[in-house]
Amino acid sequence: MGSTKVTLCAAAALAALLTTPAHAADGVSVTPSSPAPGGDVTLRVPDCTERTAVAVSAAFESDVRLTLTARDGVLTGSSRVRTSVSAGVYAVRVTCGDRARQGTLTVTEPRHRPTGPAAPATPVAPVDAGGGGTAGLAAAGAGDGARADGPGTPHTVTGLALGGLAALAVALRGLRGRRRGTR
Repeated sequence: MGSTKVTLCAAAALAALLTTPAHAADGVSVTPSSPAPGGDVTLRVPDCTERTAVAVSAAFESDVRLTLTARDGVLTGSSRVRTSVSAGVYAVRVTCGDRARQGTLTVTEPRHRPTGPAAPATPVAPVDAGGGGTAGLAAAGAGDGARADGPGTPHTVTGLALGGLAALAVALRGLRGRRRGTR
């Protein structure tokens, strides 16, 4: 009779443990408590004195912003488990006011591993998107009439002459304005 009671109690405790969707340690609950990489999780932090908080874990893609829901005083937020994370137990830390809270998240092995070929590392059929006016200069063997060398001496002399004329025009205009102002 004693072993039957122990067996029933152990079975009830195991059933309660397995049916609990979240694992709470020190006030941080994560649902589901054992997601696979790439899975979504929801965090809940009850009895926080603040209206917002941030949850941090190495398993998450980014920090989780927790916000107050309704009037029950529970902060909630959602995140995604990184797809590159290894199976294992990860800490989840939340600072709620002056109190730091901690929970855990157990990442499991993915249930379904892809069996097909891996995606290619480079595009299979890349688009010739061009590069504006410099695409012909950058292309190897630009023999389509594009000039690979820069401007020569005639272009430099022409640029200097035009710059000198512009400077002379500004100086003359300034001089003419001073003559009008002195009369």
